[in-house]
Amino acid sequence: MTRLTETYENAYTDFHGSGTRIEEQKLVRAARPIHYHRIEPTWGFISWAIVAALDKLQVDWNAINPLAYANAGEAALICDFVITIGVRPGSLAYDAAVTAANAINAILSAAGFPEIQVAFIESVYRRHGTGPKLMNFNPLLDSIAGLRKAFTHALGLSIAPLKSPHFEGTGGLFYRLSGEEGDKRVVLSTCAHVSRPPPLFENKTYTRKTESQPREDIVLLGTGAFEAAVQALMKFIGDQAVSVSSWEKQRNKLGEPVQDESAAFTDLIDAAKNKIEEADKLHTEVTKYRTTAAQRVFGHVLHCEKIEVGVGEHKFTNDWSFILMDEDMVDWDKFLGNKLYVGGNTGTVEWAGLMFPQPQDHQKYQEPEDDLVQIKGVVPESEFHNPQDLDVHNVKTLLAVKNGRSTGTTFGRVNGLKSITRHYTDYGIHQVSEEYAVLGYDTSTLKNNKFSDPGDSGAIVIGRDGRIIGLLAGGGGATNETDITYITPYFWLEQRIKERFPGCFLYPIVE
Repeated sequence: MTRLTETYENAYTDFHGSGTRIEEQKLVRAARPIHYHRIEPTWGFISWAIVAALDKLQVDWNAINPLAYANAGEAALICDFVITIGVRPGSLAYDAAVTAANAINAILSAAGFPEIQVAFIESVYRRHGTGPKLMNFNPLLDSIAGLRKAFTHALGLSIAPLKSPHFEGTGGLFYRLSGEEGDKRVVLSTCAHVSRPPPLFENKTYTRKTESQPREDIVLLGTGAFEAAVQALMKFIGDQAVSVSSWEKQRNKLGEPVQDESAAFTDLIDAAKNKIEEADKLHTEVTKYRTTAAQRVFGHVLHCEKIEVGVGEHKFTNDWSFILMDEDMVDWDKFLGNKLYVGGNTGTVEWAGLMFPQPQDHQKYQEPEDDLVQIKGVVPESEFHNPQDLDVHNVKTLLAVKNGRSTGTTFGRVNGLKSITRHYTDYGIHQVSEEYAVLGYDTSTLKNNKFSDPGDSGAIVIGRDGRIIGLLAGGGGATNETDITYITPYFWLEQRIKERFPGCFLYPIVE
């Protein structure tokens, strides 16, 4: 066992989350998931014993994470098991941290794990939340697909309540409410705290049962997401114009073309001008017909669960909602259904290099068709603890991908041991829950790419084969960053949804 203090002597007082660069050592530390550890059968008992010990000592904690650590981009672990305790910034003195660590060490020793280390990290737990139709999306034929995606029905959608469009989140999955003939209702899932933000709504179960009830409208693109999408269009047009000007100058220096020697420049210029024209048309349409939030309404809240934590035997968080799509807001003949867009800020090279990095995995390789992954099936509970994917370090893990409002397409690795999170919501409720963590996928570039940011809540997290892993519920980490993402596993969430809507099912695969 490599002790964390042997690598970093100030482990007890290190108040930096994973991804932090240690200037003295020129290193970036990266959290790694834990699988196949002998603690797994007793981790549930041990973790709740730690909760009791911290509460007895009045430690203002918000997360308990069982993790391994490595230097970013390296396969070798610098610590194969450390329990990190997230505490409110400025709340825990050194002596109190040592006292709490000793109490936890006593629990671990009594359970037969004296070698496991404990570290305290300052962190914050965060809950990430009549116009024209939603645009259609066809990455194969669209030269500016990455720019158009924000205004389309492609997963994951950036959404927000009409009454409070600055509370933003992400739409996860499409469902049919019933298979009965004539029932065409389609709903979009998200988190309850996205569709009915805690500062504005009482925490209670809500269902719109009749047309006489007022609608709680949901819009595509909240305030920040809309502004960012328009800004991206303007920047793209400007960048392409600069490129065209530069290429034209270089072509002019060549003089009269001899045997197509300037054809390469001409092709580049023509392609860029075509993209500028398409982007300009999109910018005009968006700013003319979708500027106000009311013009971007595409549905309303059909059902919103009361947010509850520590639910049932698994002690997971129940935090989900259904948005009923307005039938006339989608061109259903061109609807993609549950196909997750994994392009935009990534491409085929990243997909292959991160999701299928090992030669022995190549026979399983599935390349997203037109940057779209068909969602189908569910990752069972057993696979959270017995994963079969191989990461860049040739270590078995459960690889994950999502597309969210704030960070777009990101890749990560699911931890095999559950974390315990605690936080205070705007309801004033003291909450403790178990959740699975998704860790950023660090590479040899020494970038510890985080999996999510506030605004990504509600996004669906899937495996490389399209099976559903879970619903992105929130994140935690250093005060201004999210380096650990928490999800509610879909194998559990699906049961809760079926209890409320027995006849619902995932939107059928669209060929």
